[in-house]
Amino acid sequence: MTHAHGKRFRAVASNFDAKTMFSTPEAISLVKKNANAKFNETIEAHIRLGVDPKKSDQNVRGTVLLPHGTGRTVRVIAFAKGDLARAAQEAGADHVGDADLIEKVKGGFTEFDVAVATPDMMAAIGKELGRILAQKMPNPKAGTVSANIAGAIKDIKAGKVEFRLDKSGIIHTIVGKASFDEKQLADNVNTLMDAIVRAKPAAAKGTYLKSITLTSTMGPGVKVDPNRVKVTA
Repeated sequence: MTHAHGKRFRAVASNFDAKTMFSTPEAISLVKKNANAKFNETIEAHIRLGVDPKKSDQNVRGTVLLPHGTGRTVRVIAFAKGDLARAAQEAGADHVGDADLIEKVKGGFTEFDVAVATPDMMAAIGKELGRILAQKMPNPKAGTVSANIAGAIKDIKAGKVEFRLDKSGIIHTIVGKASFDEKQLADNVNTLMDAIVRAKPAAAKGTYLKSITLTSTMGPGVKVDPNRVKVTA
């Protein structure tokens, strides 16, 4: 008989009923308590929505600036020229360039988390790097294609995250680190939920928030009661 999870996970999971629905503060408290690995675990939110991801008019995608950031250092590359390249550098981009940066990424450079670009660079990026960048492709909807490239970089570095529906109708995103206090995590979760509710497509019918699960990197998922989520939208 094999166990999919180790002893530590099973001990943590036995501390609460995995089927119980909790309020956001209760769930955060449990997730923090369960995040007892030897490193600062990332706290994630997994939100199942009552939309059909195959229909373009029911797609849910957007960005949100988490008030307390994500707790992780985001490596940003910027495709820009001239004054805008200098502005990107000053805003804290880790690598800045135009044709030279395109060649660098084509050559296998992957030491970055987010790629941003000015609008004039998009034709060349699309042609040369479309397949390589794939999900990391700069996109106006994600705020990663902008004439104000410095502002875009500052937001990303400050904790702006993108949320998007996957093929099974679930949004997966990070909401902080286990070292955050409970109020910081609650602020981040509430801000994220606000943004997702505001992004509800007009074509969505029935229950929009189907399920919400909070979890840490190594911990079990804790369910949040969608009916008890406070949103201001």
